Amino acid sequence: MISYLIPFIILILIVVFVHEYGHYYFAKRYGVGVTDFSIGFGKEIFGWNDKSGTRWKICWIPLGGYVKFFGDRNVFSQADQEKLLKKYNESDQKKLFVLKPLYQRVLIVFGGPLANFILALLIFFFTYTFVGKDFTPAVINEVQKDSPAMIGGLKQDDIILEIDGSKVQSIMDVSKYITMSSSEIIDFKVKRSYEEIILKVKPNIVLSEDNLGNKINKRMVGIKLGAYNNEINHVKLGPAKAIFFAGYEVYYVSISSLKYIGNMILGKADTSQLGGPIRIAKISGQVAEFGILAFISMMAYISISLGLINLFPIPMLDGGHLMFYAFEKLLGRPLSQKTQEGFFRIGMFLLLTLMFFTTFNDLKDLGLFS
Repeated sequence: MISYLIPFIILILIVVFVHEYGHYYFAKRYGVGVTDFSIGFGKEIFGWNDKSGTRWKICWIPLGGYVKFFGDRNVFSQADQEKLLKKYNESDQKKLFVLKPLYQRVLIVFGGPLANFILALLIFFFTYTFVGKDFTPAVINEVQKDSPAMIGGLKQDDIILEIDGSKVQSIMDVSKYITMSSSEIIDFKVKRSYEEIILKVKPNIVLSEDNLGNKINKRMVGIKLGAYNNEINHVKLGPAKAIFFAGYEVYYVSISSLKYIGNMILGKADTSQLGGPIRIAKISGQVAEFGILAFISMMAYISISLGLINLFPIPMLDGGHLMFYAFEKLLGRPLSQKTQEGFFRIGMFLLLTLMFFTTFNDLKDLGLFS
């Protein structure tokens, strides 16, 4: 378990630090006072104060972090600006987050998720630049008898061009696109001789194991792939191509994740794959055994997930604050404290429900529940 814990802590520390630094960067840019920059919650392990008076600290519970702004007393302080004006002198008022223009508050809050997307973008960019990206065309070497692929019309020697509208750049894309597809029917665009055709395949859901040995419900179509003309095409990209494909990867993962979450809410997707800290810790340790490249690639995907989740319009998350700012823009004033309290109770209920559900899945994954 210790072998899983150390990679997990490293991953969380980096991803959470980047997220909180996004908030911190824009706060300092717009003159907001920052009293605390914490990685983790609970009792402080160690920390230090910088020249501006910010306390940088590491705390015992490594499941998140926070940036605390000068004068913040509670999350509803936007609704009582008159009291703040009386409490602080003119110099201190300039450091108050809640008195900043709306667009600055939006950028400060959005800065956290933005930093997570930038981290993922940089990881993919440097990977494609210095390690390379695979562009080996995916050719079907075998179609299993009576499989969904055979029923759908896929044939040996078909070259897979697209899956559900996403262009297949390499063999590795095929498994990824099938796994991340949330459609009941998957569209395959293939090249057969000199003709391009679209075929519809309904995958089977099979209890299987991933590459790390974890049990998952896997979407299977029944094909075996090979390299076109048995030639592997793995190339290092120039800066322009690397940033393009890095941006596309961030975009694709974000859109696919949102579709998957939407289908889970509608009851159309497998909720057993939704995991929490325990599952992330387990997978972090397993991936770390494959080397630094696999580990930082996972970090990129976790960073995207953290950025996305924080943009959900749930009070207590960054997206909840952005939702309040949208109301403030429409109404011309902040929502009342009573209204905000109502939203926060709903947000607390949703987050606790999500935590309970993911923890249950984690414990079931460990074999504590059958």
